[in-house]
Amino acid sequence: MNKARYIMIGGFLGAGKTTAVLRLARLLQHRGSRVGLITNDQSHGLVDTALLGSSGFPVEEITGGCFCCKFDSLVGASERLSREQRPDVFLAEPVGSCTDLKATVDYPLRRMYGRNYRIAPLSVMVDPVRALRILGLEPGKSFSPKVVYVYRKQLEEADIIVINKIDLLSRQRLERLRQALQESFSPDGVLAVSARRGAGLEEWFEQITRPLDGTRADVEVDYDTYAEGEALLGWLNCSLRVEGIAPFDGNALLRKAMTAIQRRVRSREIAHLKMTLTPNEQGHDIGVANLTGSDAAPEQSHLLQESLKAGELIVNLRAEADPDVLRRLVQETLAALGRDEGLTLTIEHLEAFRPSRPTPTYRLRAPESGVAVPDAAPA
Repeated sequence: MNKARYIMIGGFLGAGKTTAVLRLARLLQHRGSRVGLITNDQSHGLVDTALLGSSGFPVEEITGGCFCCKFDSLVGASERLSREQRPDVFLAEPVGSCTDLKATVDYPLRRMYGRNYRIAPLSVMVDPVRALRILGLEPGKSFSPKVVYVYRKQLEEADIIVINKIDLLSRQRLERLRQALQESFSPDGVLAVSARRGAGLEEWFEQITRPLDGTRADVEVDYDTYAEGEALLGWLNCSLRVEGIAPFDGNALLRKAMTAIQRRVRSREIAHLKMTLTPNEQGHDIGVANLTGSDAAPEQSHLLQESLKAGELIVNLRAEADPDVLRRLVQETLAALGRDEGLTLTIEHLEAFRPSRPTPTYRLRAPESGVAVPDAAPA
């Protein structure tokens, strides 16, 4: 039996992982491969799942914790996709605030399920503007030190660091960032791509489909600092039913909603704000908007093709802020937007929380560092 290739694409919130996953899935499909997608979040109601599902690919969603803490669920999702779709390639996107993926996901998969999967090198994507600020190469708003700790640990364990959104940088800024990432984290490679435009993806894909030449040294992770850094991020997931008396412009609604929420939350650093608007009518039409910083410009990656009278709006907000504050600000903003636009916005699901402490199911040492046995999961 041919082994399916297992490709995991990590990176901090807002790095552009979902866009990259979709691009790679289409590239693989064009080459004749069957593809299964696995998304991941701390809770339900994901923009990413809605976006990937609308593309027609089979998608499994792991919720309630990151891949490391839901390892058995990850394996179960892979087995379901194998039974129902028989993918040649799995593309898995972990939670953007998660790190230590090599020890808690990569090595356990290789050791316990190596007969089923060929594990690809771990790619970690970065948003270039955020990376330049966190590495101290440029001024601008950033996160507190414990959140930055999680960000840097993601890069430390990467086999390949992928600078995304290269269209945002001049050649000089890109080269300065590339050199800093190589010198600071010594990955096997630093690549530059634009997942939105498709630039550089062929070279990246060739690298992650080659066999691993070796295993990187174990990354030391202070789970107290990791847990505290992740818990500084407030998470909000909201699903709403949107209805109008007459057809309305869904793309304009997304832009107004995103700008209004950004304005209200601006004093807190936004990690990622994502929205989808899906018409009630059957089909694959979807509008998608996102922004990756309190001072960033909102973008629309997918435009709705027609006006709509009713649909589902999903809002995912991740910011370094108290979740109760995020809940209040988003509720007030959406209520005002509905009144101003003459629309009925009915909240069907809303939750705001901080991620709980990461407790991996397994944490294994690198294969050549000795016998790979589970470490005690952090208390």
